[in-house]
Amino acid sequence: MSSKQLTAEKMEAVMRKYYEGCNEGNQAKITQCLTPDAVHYFPPGMYDGPFRGAEKIAARWKEAVVNFGSCWTIDALLVDEKKAEAVIEWTHFKTRQDILLRGAEWVIFDADSGLMQEIRAYYASPQAADIKRLELGGFDYERRGYKLVSPRRLD
Repeated sequence: MSSKQLTAEKMEAVMRKYYEGCNEGNQAKITQCLTPDAVHYFPPGMYDGPFRGAEKIAARWKEAVVNFGSCWTIDALLVDEKKAEAVIEWTHFKTRQDILLRGAEWVIFDADSGLMQEIRAYYASPQAADIKRLELGGFDYERRGYKLVSPRRLD
């Protein structure tokens, strides 16, 4: 795919497919959205540093679904077609731990392949073991229509 073919609609579709794959714990679907050498960055001290490579990223999110009951929602998504970049605001529900994290990611696309090559995660707060809701202080999530409970039900 050349940069002329990389449209906002295609970038959004790749991101939505990526999050579907994450929610399903589907490693193949996740890797289909990433360049082989993709990097996912996190705040210092989280997850032992960046995840490097599509396979590693996919494996780590599958582990999160299996171990923590992880489920993500896309709360907002903006795409800049000219720059081949996007910003997403998300909620990460760790249902087995009753933990909710909110954050955003800046995503850089490879203009030739149309795949995500860099993800930079920004958290509303570093995850602290004694905090169950990690969100922006003073932000009215409910009034703005954000989900307050996980859409995934545990049996």
